[in-house]
Amino acid sequence: MNAFFYYFYNFMRSIFGHIWNVLVAIKDAIFGIFDIRYYIELFNTYRDDLSPLGWIAAIIVHILLLMLLALFVFLVYKGLKVVFRFKVPVVEYEKMKDEVVTLKREIMKANYEKDKILAMKISELGMEVNADLLETPNELLEKGMAEENTDTAAEKEEITAEEEEAEVIETKERRFPRLSAVDLYYADPEYTPPVYNNTISLEEICINFRNYAASKLGLYYELEVMKQAFASFGAAKMLILQGISGTGKTSLPYAFGQYIQNPSVICSVQPSWRDRTELFGYYNDFTKKYTETDFLKTLYEAHYYEDPRIVILDEMNIARVEYYFAEMLSILELPREEERFVTVVSNTAANDPALMKEGKIWIPNNVWYVGTINNDDSTFAVADKVYDRAIPIDLDDRAEFFEAPDTEPLRLSYKHLEELYEEAKKKYPISEESLILLDKLDKYLIEHFRLTFGNRIMRQLKEFVPCYVACGGTEIDGIDFMFSKKILRKFESLGLGFIRDELDGLIVYLNRQFGGENMKISKAYLARLKRMSAG
Repeated sequence: MNAFFYYFYNFMRSIFGHIWNVLVAIKDAIFGIFDIRYYIELFNTYRDDLSPLGWIAAIIVHILLLMLLALFVFLVYKGLKVVFRFKVPVVEYEKMKDEVVTLKREIMKANYEKDKILAMKISELGMEVNADLLETPNELLEKGMAEENTDTAAEKEEITAEEEEAEVIETKERRFPRLSAVDLYYADPEYTPPVYNNTISLEEICINFRNYAASKLGLYYELEVMKQAFASFGAAKMLILQGISGTGKTSLPYAFGQYIQNPSVICSVQPSWRDRTELFGYYNDFTKKYTETDFLKTLYEAHYYEDPRIVILDEMNIARVEYYFAEMLSILELPREEERFVTVVSNTAANDPALMKEGKIWIPNNVWYVGTINNDDSTFAVADKVYDRAIPIDLDDRAEFFEAPDTEPLRLSYKHLEELYEEAKKKYPISEESLILLDKLDKYLIEHFRLTFGNRIMRQLKEFVPCYVACGGTEIDGIDFMFSKKILRKFESLGLGFIRDELDGLIVYLNRQFGGENMKISKAYLARLKRMSAG
């Protein structure tokens, strides 16, 4: 046993001796590196023999060495700083832990608010509400944070009280400066409402507007296009003007704004448009102001006057229409006008615009929307959802010049315009004979093409045709226009190669039922589809 102890003693002494020698060597090396006196003595040994060039080289070398040494010390300092940065004191750690708990509590409150709104929506639809959606915020907190045991009774009561109160924020400046400026303008005692022409008829509007555009603006349009456009306003809130570039798609609604002395608003659609904020704007949390767009201002200002107002979505399919305009399409489809509200902000402030209620504004009835579409490879295809809710008009040719009498603009009331549309629908309803023909045509389409008019298209057709007749057209031409734009347009998505043989049969059917001299637009469209299928 003594032999083992002697062996272990000598073994450990040898190991620690070598370790000590290493440490001593490192100490000697470090002190040797910073032995300034030795370097001075070494330099003095050779300085008398140095030439001028040698002196210069020595100075440069010493400067470089000092810089290298400074860089080494700086890197060591930065390394130590990085190492010690992540050492968090116990007090700071506890503080961070408390903040995490608080954030979790706020997340649970936000989730409760979301679930409560969802439960209300489901209840309105008459569906069974999941019991989890009706849990109180206290129950949610207990479930999500029971392991941390941080919820006291006082905190729960405070959370419940906050959820029951409506959110009203206080701001020193106006969040909507442009909309508030509209309020001030129309509240001015010196503001005088315009005098409207309430005697003009729909046919006179079509003729006079066409003459005004030609005589005052140098813009020429076919009278048939005028009839189609104004009849469309009586059947839908949205009109689509499509065709090749340079045919007057944008200038037509612009000219109408000049004619009624209430300029149209042009919203130039950009390829980057992805959601509703492009039209309605957004609230900036940093400036505490709302970024107001011309579109939002137009909708708000339209509450104060009776003039019709046109909003032009120029090149609307340069971005996907269903992305940025979907909400408006849904709102305009609501059957009750008093329900057509759009939410602008989720809270209210004391100095918000006068006509904004609970962060919402009503979509006024005197605003119509006109979208222009270029049919080329640089644009997106417009979804059926958009086409079904709008009425498209093709502008593929430039109208010929004609001598127009000098025509002055007028002030037109949208109420008078609505009265003209209602009068036309009562005076010129589609005849029973035409309704029977349309019913037969619908059955033919279902049998041969698996297509149908549908309730929305029939409603639009029954409203468009009387208005078209009041604009100076005929019933059969109005039916022809709507059939070609609302039904035949869908043929392009069916695969022309599969329905090519059926197109001739449809043309024969139209000739037999409606007469060879009628339905010219539809027949021309079918002929074009045949050429496309053959190519």
